[in-house]
Amino acid sequence: MFDRAAGFRGPQRRPRREGPAARLLVLPLLAGLVLLLGAPATAAQAAPACSGRPAKTVGFATGELRVYKSRAHVCAVTVAKKPGKKRAMSVTLQPRGGRVVKDSGSFTKMAGPVTVNALNRCVRATGTVAGKSASTGWILC
Repeated sequence: MFDRAAGFRGPQRRPRREGPAARLLVLPLLAGLVLLLGAPATAAQAAPACSGRPAKTVGFATGELRVYKSRAHVCAVTVAKKPGKKRAMSVTLQPRGGRVVKDSGSFTKMAGPVTVNALNRCVRATGTVAGKSASTGWILC
């Protein structure tokens, strides 16, 4: 630290050496973090595509119709029971006295979301997966 001939040199720093024990601790922690962050979510674990609180869920043979309600909007999605291969799916949502909003096509997991403005109005939703369907009737009146 202090050498009379050279003056003050400051604190001496030693090179940092990590032993094999430190490496053995870090590698499993990193592997666990990768598995935790990179794990694919299932349909049940996935975050909902719609905002708001769940208002109604109707299950049927090949999927599930989910309806969500926020203060002024209603949103709906159709989710396949067994995601994977593409198949025909659709979801429709209609406020009473308003036009039908629809999303249809060939999807692997989910049709939708579709959203309508439904402040103080009843709505009805229909979901279809591979020819099987479910409907809510008029709800949220």
